[in-house]
Amino acid sequence: MPRELPKLKIKRLHPNARLPKRATPGSTGLDLCACIENEGKIALSAQPRLIPTGIAIEVPRGYDVQIRPRSGLSAKGVGVTFGTIDSDYRGEILVTMYLFDPDATFEIKHGDRIAQMVISRIADLPIVEVEELSATERGSGGHGSTGK
Repeated sequence: MPRELPKLKIKRLHPNARLPKRATPGSTGLDLCACIENEGKIALSAQPRLIPTGIAIEVPRGYDVQIRPRSGLSAKGVGVTFGTIDSDYRGEILVTMYLFDPDATFEIKHGDRIAQMVISRIADLPIVEVEELSATERGSGGHGSTGK
């Protein structure tokens, strides 16, 4: 008998909330949409704002959901902070958004696609404390150490 695949369960918390969906069959992320009371708007600024989506999700154990920026909004100077939704969180999905330029203006309207949800399988590795790590050519070289 084939094993049933895990499912991402989604609950609408507001009747006008839009369910996440892939823009194309090859899309990795599912688009998240803003759910703003009375079909309103939220003005963004350089100060981070929590934008509601009107949905809650149940992620199967062994998976997580990552909230990522949409490249089209990033190109317009709109930032989204990367976030992780753990399998035991049941609250509303909120997206932290802000503007890169403090002098810019941008409004989020109800129904706008504001971020992406990417589902990942978790590698549940044991933690082992050691005295030494194996050597590599890079070693402890950090940010920018592999570029020219």
